[in-house]
Amino acid sequence: MSAASDDLQKVFKTLADPTRVRILRLLQSEELMVQELMAVLGMAQSRVSRHLAILREAGPLRDRRDGTYVFYRFDAPEDGPWHDAWTLVRSHLEDDPTERRDQAALQRVIEARGQSARSFFDAVGPEWDALRKVFDDDMLRARAIHRLVPPDLCVADIGTGTGVLALELARLGVRVIGVDRSRRMLDAARAKLREAGLSQVELREGDAGELPIEDAEVDAALAHMVLQYLPSPQDALREMARVVRPGGTVIVVDFLRHEQDWMRHELGVQWQGFDPDELRDWLEQARLSDVRIEVGPARGRGRDLPAALLASARRAA
Repeated sequence: MSAASDDLQKVFKTLADPTRVRILRLLQSEELMVQELMAVLGMAQSRVSRHLAILREAGPLRDRRDGTYVFYRFDAPEDGPWHDAWTLVRSHLEDDPTERRDQAALQRVIEARGQSARSFFDAVGPEWDALRKVFDDDMLRARAIHRLVPPDLCVADIGTGTGVLALELARLGVRVIGVDRSRRMLDAARAKLREAGLSQVELREGDAGELPIEDAEVDAALAHMVLQYLPSPQDALREMARVVRPGGTVIVVDFLRHEQDWMRHELGVQWQGFDPDELRDWLEQARLSDVRIEVGPARGRGRDLPAALLASARRAA
């Protein structure tokens, strides 16, 4: 038997178990932890972990460690026996009732993932201005704003929070659409804008993964220390690319990948930073070009903070 036949037999043996097929389909849709797979599949950890070990041995899984958490992802190969076998399997899943139930359960898990960050911000509300000082990011924020000028721009401030960045942009003469999913945060932002007498900021309630902004409505979109709070940063980047006009700019300020677990517990972050190459891939997958990523030094006022990164990309004209 040839090596190619051996490989194909190994692939079909791996896919012979329906649970492994369900896991691969879920991990093709979303990067998930073991606990999240348990919730979707309704299975014990030992069973899920055993199937993951088999799939990892077979080769199709990719895992990513984020602090003490491990996320799994299935990137279907573009050629070879895994591609051919998985294409065949996928073609028979479209009308499968188990597949529909799994996808519905997956959506509930993703919504629950985002609920923790939403609850955190609803709880802290206006107190966030004092709490966020731990980021020690004033200089990076100023440099991010500099990349957004000239001042006749219309800028989407994604995850505007209490409107700190929107306020600074408005003072430069920039028209701003501030989006946040926390109503309490938006209330604090409105109060701040009224006090400053600034009227060129429009606040909209909505999720970063489904922005309440029309296609090509803005000249630029900025997410400042926001991706780390999102259940799916990739969805947010795709949405930011959608809402900027051709030739427009997308800018992201966030932390470099780190091991500071206290930030997850005390600041409510869901992602412990990002790898520059991973962020570059996400921006390019969102069909953005001219990607530039700058990594700054580690910082902190009384607490150790990881290095931050500033990324910018452009939508093709």
